[in-house]
Amino acid sequence: MAAAGPSLLHGTAIALAGCAALIRGAPGSGKSDLALRCLAQPSSELISGEAMLVADDQVLVTPTNGRLVLGCPETIKGLLEVRGLGIIAVPATDTAELELLVDLVTPDKVERLPDPDSYEELMGVRVRRLALYPFEASAPLKLLLALQGFPKSRLIPR
Repeated sequence: MAAAGPSLLHGTAIALAGCAALIRGAPGSGKSDLALRCLAQPSSELISGEAMLVADDQVLVTPTNGRLVLGCPETIKGLLEVRGLGIIAVPATDTAELELLVDLVTPDKVERLPDPDSYEELMGVRVRRLALYPFEASAPLKLLLALQGFPKSRLIPR
């Protein structure tokens, strides 16, 4: 059976150590802004490494061996829209494996103690899911912590 070809999804994707987060939300909801703040987040005792852009606005998603690999259309590779400034060039990676879906929501929709085993099926693959309010000051840190597996590795049981 041949592997399915890539699909184009609306969203913004960033990667940390080869693992990608696909940020989803309505136009103007803050996807690119959150990605920009993740890219500016320095490596620390909490975050191992520095984030890189995979794609902004349009993300190529390719099913590969039971996983989803994210990439970017050539015409927008390494480009990020920064509202109020325009389109800027940023450090980017060619591909990364999808590990986390990040849905942008209003503050009242963010669970105080979400289920760390929240998943969604995307193109036949189960992917961890997180709901975030993108304009909270800690949103980039929360996204990167979740991307590197923080809920699984350091979460204190309830």
